[in-house]
Amino acid sequence: MNVEFVNPFLVSTINVLKTMANTEAKPGNPFLKSEKTAKGDVTGIVGMSGVQAKGSLAITFPESAILHIYSQMLGETVPNIDDSVVDCVGEITNMICGGAKALLSEKGYKFELAIPSMISGKGHTVHHKTSGKIICIPLDTSKGSFFIEVCFEDL
Repeated sequence: MNVEFVNPFLVSTINVLKTMANTEAKPGNPFLKSEKTAKGDVTGIVGMSGVQAKGSLAITFPESAILHIYSQMLGETVPNIDDSVVDCVGEITNMICGGAKALLSEKGYKFELAIPSMISGKGHTVHHKTSGKIICIPLDTSKGSFFIEVCFEDL
């Protein structure tokens, strides 16, 4: 995987959460993820396809982190993950991928985005659309950590 692909997703994630949810997200140390089990309770995933590469982004939130972000974005508090929270994760995923797509375009990479898919439930699995290595980056907020996974393979 081209490591140039990771930073645009990280930058976009930080920007989206700061702008849309008034939430600071501080990145931790990236690591290679080999298991399919999500590190959170709700995940958004988007496939991306281009001439030079194809891949996907997954963003997975534990319940405490996403309920805080949801509340910050919409001004509503919900007691647990429901359909509106899952839909919110889809919107966040879409915004992050759109921002990353723009940053990648500035570097000469053109991608088409798929429609986000959402998965929820404890211990759910995440299936990236490529066989590339999965780079997982934890991001810390005042209400807990969440994780982005970037997985790309060259064509």
